[in-house]
Amino acid sequence: MRLTPRETDKLLLHLAGELAKERRGRGVKLNYAEAIALISSEVMERAREGRTVAELMHYGRTIVSADDVMPGVAEMISEVEVEVTFPDGTKLVSIHDPIETTEELKPGEYILADDDIELNPDSESIALDVTNTADRPIQVGSHFHFFEVNKYLRFDRKAAYGKHLDIAAGTAVRFEPGESHRVELVDFRGSREMHGFNALTEGRLDDPKVREAAFARAKEQGFLGFDEETED
Repeated sequence: MRLTPRETDKLLLHLAGELAKERRGRGVKLNYAEAIALISSEVMERAREGRTVAELMHYGRTIVSADDVMPGVAEMISEVEVEVTFPDGTKLVSIHDPIETTEELKPGEYILADDDIELNPDSESIALDVTNTADRPIQVGSHFHFFEVNKYLRFDRKAAYGKHLDIAAGTAVRFEPGESHRVELVDFRGSREMHGFNALTEGRLDDPKVREAAFARAKEQGFLGFDEETED
């Protein structure tokens, strides 16, 4: 018997589905993988018998109930998609909400407050106009020391010393070539000791010697913005 990889995968899915069916028959609660395997294999078998896509989409929601699965599994499975072979070709059967949920807490679910989240509520911010003088886009992350960003961004470098973008952690601001943005910056907190980035600071931000050395390095290396003045 010679099987294609696709046929081998189908046999493996059928085997997993039969194992899940056997365990359910013994009263064993199904886990995430077993529930999906049982739903998928049953859909494939019914398609082999001649059911239509519409019929399978409905049937797929009747195969497994919330009582058949472990706590939280029903809430984890919002959709099951199965590629099924029909007489007129292969089609994708999408089954939405295949297991009726218990409306309990979902594993990994975030429960958010109704109020907006205020970023850096106790920090004073400054606004700087920033222009990308380079010939390619420049993207700056939320916690990059803004004083040390790409040398081809023109803005008041001295005013940006010890500060980062006042945006959500993990996000970024993108500057297209020739484009200008006004950005909000806030002070770094914590120990305020800076290392890495473009290696301009390398020390405690509040140390006057470190600050002056950082300014000198930036000027020597051609970082733009030392002729800029921050607007009041």
